Order: sequence, then C-alpha cells, then structure tokens
Amino acid sequence: MLTALSISNYALIKALQTDFSDGLSIITGETGAGKSILLGALGLVMGNRADLNSLKDSDKKCIIEATFSIKEYGLKDFFEQEDIDYEEETILRREILPSGKSRAFVNDTPVTLSVLNVLKSQLIDVHSQHKTAQLSENKYQFQIVDALANNETDLLLFKATLKTYKSLQKELEVLLQSQEAAKQEYAYNSHLFAELEEANFKEGEQQELEENLDKLNNIEVIKLALAESVALATNEQVGIQDSLNTLSHTLQKISSFSSEYENYLTRVESLKIELDDVVFELEKANENVDFDPNEIEEFNDRLQLLYSLQKKHMVSSIEELLAVKDRLDEKIGQVENSTEILEEKKKDILKIEEKLSKIASKLHASRKKAIPVLTKQLEEVLSKLGMSNASFKIQLEQTKEYFSNGFDQLNFLFAANKGTNYDELKKVASGGELSRIMLGVKLILSKYSKLPTIIFDEIDTGVSGDVSNKIADVMAEMGNFMQVITITHLPQIAAKGNNHYKVYKKDVAGVTNTFLKQLSAEERIKEVAEILGGKDLTASALEHAKELLKA
Repeated sequence: MLTALSISNYALIKALQTDFSDGLSIITGETGAGKSILLGALGLVMGNRADLNSLKDSDKKCIIEATFSIKEYGLKDFFEQEDIDYEEETILRREILPSGKSRAFVNDTPVTLSVLNVLKSQLIDVHSQHKTAQLSENKYQFQIVDALANNETDLLLFKATLKTYKSLQKELEVLLQSQEAAKQEYAYNSHLFAELEEANFKEGEQQELEENLDKLNNIEVIKLALAESVALATNEQVGIQDSLNTLSHTLQKISSFSSEYENYLTRVESLKIELDDVVFELEKANENVDFDPNEIEEFNDRLQLLYSLQKKHMVSSIEELLAVKDRLDEKIGQVENSTEILEEKKKDILKIEEKLSKIASKLHASRKKAIPVLTKQLEEVLSKLGMSNASFKIQLEQTKEYFSNGFDQLNFLFAANKGTNYDELKKVASGGELSRIMLGVKLILSKYSKLPTIIFDEIDTGVSGDVSNKIADVMAEMGNFMQVITITHLPQIAAKGNNHYKVYKKDVAGVTNTFLKQLSAEERIKEVAEILGGKDLTASALEHAKELLKA
C-alpha cells in the first residue's frame, strides 16, 4: 500500500509531504484546487512520461517520491531479476531536470520507466469512470471469475505449457517445410551423391595422380637421367664407386697409425655403403621406368573426372569434395528418416495437448463452480448500490480452441430490470450503472485476492444522494480488505473515510500554491459541512455533517 507521498516543484506544488494509512482515505477539495495534480504526480513516479512544462520553477528539478509497503505483493523475484535491492518499505523516486531529462529510481537504484510501469500494475490502480469499459473486456471478465475460482497456479501452468506447445508446433511446421523442400531436392541430391560415391576419391589421391602423370609425360628424360646417374657411379675407370674404393684402400694403409685416420676410413666406408645402396635403387628404378600409353590415359581420365567434379561443386580439393559428399549424405538421410522424426515430434505435441486439455478441464470446472458464487455476490452488492433488480447471466462454454487462459469462452450478460432481456454490458448498462457494477466487482475481488491500492477518481460523479450513501458503504467495506483512496465531491462518501485529506490552493508571496493536509476531527466536520452547504457554514450544515460522520 501507499504509505507516503512527497512532491516538490511540480505544477502548483512547491513542496508537499503526506502520509497515508490503510483502510478508506478520502480526498476532497474545490474544483481546480489540484486533485488532478496529485494524480499526475503519482502517475509520474509510477512511470508516466514527463513534461518539462510540469516544473513549477523551470530552473529547479522536480522530485516526486512515493513509499510503498510491498511485503504482501510477492515482488522479491522481480526485484532480484531487475537487480534492485528489495525492501519491504520500497521508495520510488522520479526526478525531472530543468534540461528536460528525467531519471527514475527504486530504492536508490536507477531503473527504466518500463520497470516502474511493471510496479505500477502491481501497486496502484487509478480508477476513473472511463475505466468501467474494462467490464466489457473478455480478458477482465476472466480475471474476475479466475480470482474467485483461485485459478492463479493453474493459469500459470497452462500458460507455460501452452508456450511449450506453440514452440513444438512451430518446430513441426519448420520440419514439414524443410521436408517438402528436401523432397524436391532429394532426386538431384541422390544423383550428386551417387556420382561422388562411384568416383570413390580418397584423401591425397589428387597429388598422387598428378605426380604419376607428370612422371609418365617425362619418361624419356627420367630414363636418360637414371642411366647417366648409374654410369657416373659405376664406370670402371672414372666412376664414383671406383674412386671411393681407391680412397678406401689408401686410408687403410695409415688407419692403424692414428684414431683420426681410422675415423676418416670409417666415414669413407659409410659413404661406400650409402652409395652402393643408392646405385642399387637407381638401377632398379631405371629397370622399372616404362612407357604405357594406357596408363597415361587412365590417369588423365581420373584427373579430368576429379577436376570436373570439383568445378561442379565449386571446390578445389578432394577433402572439400568429400565434405560435400558427407553433406549430401546427411540431406538424403534427413528425407529418408523424416517420417520417423515427424512421428516423434507429433508424439511430443500429443503429450502436451493431453496436458493442456487436463489443465483446461480443471480450469473449466473451477470456473463453473465459481460463477454461481460470483453471480450471487454481484447481485447482492448491486442491490446495496440501489440496483435491486439487476441480474447477471454468466455463460461459460468449453471449446476445442486454444486461448491464452484455457479452452473456455466466457460471456457476461446483464439485465438492469425485471422482465428485460439479457445482453452485453456495454449495450444495456448506463454509465452510472457500469460505475456501480465496477465498484461491486472491486469489492468482491478485494476479498479473494491481494489487490493493489485503488484510487477512485470521482467515480461517484452524477450519483444521487441515496445511492451515494450506498456507494460510501461499499467503499468503506472495501477498506476492510485493502487500501482505498477516494477523490470525491459527495459528503456521504467524504464522511465514511478512516482518514480525510483536503486539497486547497493558497497564495504565498503572490504565487499560487497547492497544498494537501490531513484533517483533524474538527476540521472534517467543517469540510463536510462546506461540501453540503458551501463556504457560508450554517448550524444546520454543521449538524448534518456531524450526523454523517457519526453514521
């Protein structure tokens, strides 16, 4: 609930500080005194857009602070999510700078206006006559029924399950679309895969093919070079082998004289062994070099196939070509296995559908049970509000359609008088009747759920004296369950409050200022008397005021 409000440099308010308590609080004041300014300031601190023109002194900043007791509202998770310090007595602050910029804080933590707007929906409900249009909105009608049915937990579960269901449905749709596209490409992909499968290229094969072809194309040069190499090594007169033999014999003569000479001999012997091995390999290679036109053609054909497939798939290596083959295999497999995948997805969806149906049936049953209770209570409270012949017919039908809150369709029908046909509220209820119906709804809801602080902004406009007494009684009853703040011009309602505040204007140093003060018992008598009979207080007006305040 709202426990304190502080306003400085806003509109006609230079500085204002007041405390609020639970129960029913009344705010009165002459037309133009500044009651709407209070609501405007409260709207700003709750996240409404700022206007630089609202600064009383354009050279100073405007500061509005509202303190709320929030321990009953289950907001800890939200505060943690937004990284805001949680305090049972939470302070919301809004600053409007002379530059036009504005800043918002919750417990001294800077926040965005969207955070304030979320808190607004949890903490304050400013209700004026035009808001009675909510009664005709199906969403609001469900909120009324679900509050009496205590459906909060099941509604959260249904919404979470519905989110999962829609996600699975989307996945199925994507699968079906991709399957259709894959089917259209299946034959072509299969052809491409078969080509690569038949070609059966292996990693490193391209380099091997190109080297073999290069050797075959230069066979004469290779054979001549090998023959010359063997001759250079083995020629009996000038060959390297003969020279090394001579060198070895020479070193043997002196090897026994020194380890140094013996080492030279050892190294030469190693050269001889290595050379002999090389000569053997050269002779073998020379014998194996042979020209085969068919082999050249075979290598050429293989390379041309490789180059053709690389060009076709826009790659430059066998490794990339094999990766293309793997991707094609995967696409083909997706189509071939798609039926199984789709069936699994459909089974998952069916399980969720069964869960949704079970929750929706539970919601339907609890709503069906709550509707007679709601109808009875509504008619009883409307009777208190001077609508003794008013009656409701609330229709509930379970469908197979998925709505955000179940499978139900809900229809509020209303008849203001006996013998008249039931029809939609917006068609048959007058503005005054809608205001009283809304008041009755708020009273009922206050008994079943923790409603935010409600501020009635002259909802009693145009109401007669007898009905105003009954509205006052209902507001007082609401005050037993929640904090109610009512801005009114009616003495009957003003007299019912647990606390009474007066908004008034006063000139200070030639400047008009708006003030708000909590009235004492004596001041309340005078204020109610003024509402009854005007500024010129008469004895009868004062006596009437005392009687109203005692009632």
